[in-house]
Amino acid sequence: MATAHIESALEDIAEIVLMPGDPLRAKYIAETFLTDYKLVNKVRNMFAYTGYYNNKKVTVFASGMGIPSIGIYSYELYKFYNVQKIIRIGTAGSNNPHIKLKDIVLSSGAYCKSYFPLLFDGANKDYIKSSTQLNQKIKDQAKQKNISVQYGDTITSDVFDPYCDDIEKFRSNFPSRPFLATEMEAFGLFYIAQKLNKEATCLMTIVDSTYDSSSLTSEEREKSLNEMITLALESI
Repeated sequence: MATAHIESALEDIAEIVLMPGDPLRAKYIAETFLTDYKLVNKVRNMFAYTGYYNNKKVTVFASGMGIPSIGIYSYELYKFYNVQKIIRIGTAGSNNPHIKLKDIVLSSGAYCKSYFPLLFDGANKDYIKSSTQLNQKIKDQAKQKNISVQYGDTITSDVFDPYCDDIEKFRSNFPSRPFLATEMEAFGLFYIAQKLNKEATCLMTIVDSTYDSSSLTSEEREKSLNEMITLALESI
């Protein structure tokens, strides 16, 4: 079986998918955390690997950046490959002074000013909840492993907000209720999951903040992301 963007055979894709944005991070996760893994997609260099974590079959499939890209891959995986659950694992910027660098954030729902739902099927939506069941599994695992996770609503943006000339003007586009972090994909993933009656959520590691002038080294980013990746894998 193949689609316009995926060359995998049906049996090559697991029912549970972890979805980083970066194709090379998908490669890193497979090589570091999975056993008996194999490359199952390389169309457009959007690498996907299927292997085993603690004897559980899992696929790690890169999404690329932004709602249009994750919208394509999540739709094809859900619709044509019988995927039931997708956990996006990525990076984000803090949208709250209490959310610090290296914190892990779990999205309870994503707000976005995007035409994606309207163009897709005429829906007028700007907020979509993530999977309550997946979120509970992740929170349970975090508690069991003593991993701190911040849980709440997040923003999905069509622009990389650190490049905005006026960050307060950027924030004024969104409701005044507190949002923990800003990233660029979760809203599209949640929308497709909701439309196809599937499950999805989003785990993020905070790697930058307008409230902190410091930044993480490459080694710190790798270690922090490893904790998030392990939490996602343990939760499946």
